Amino acid sequence: MAKVITNQIRRLRFEHNEMTQQALADAINVSRQTVVAIEKGKYSPSLEVAFKIADVFSKPIGEVFEYKQA
Repeated sequence: MAKVITNQIRRLRFEHNEMTQQALADAINVSRQTVVAIEKGKYSPSLEVAFKIADVFSKPIGEVFEYKQA
C-alpha cells in the first residue's frame, strides 16, 4: 500500500488568526501557489520549507506533516 504525506496547514492557518495563504508564503519565502499546492497535497515541500512552516506555527514538524498509509 502506498504512503502519502498529509498536512494540517489549512487548520493551522485558521487557528493562527485565519492567516492567509499569501501571509504564510511571505513568511516562508515561497509563492502563494506553492503554499496552495502543499496544502492540497499536490506537492511535497523540501525539508527546509517544511521546517519553516512548522516554525511559523511554533509546532513540531510531526504536528504539521504526517507520512501515512493512503
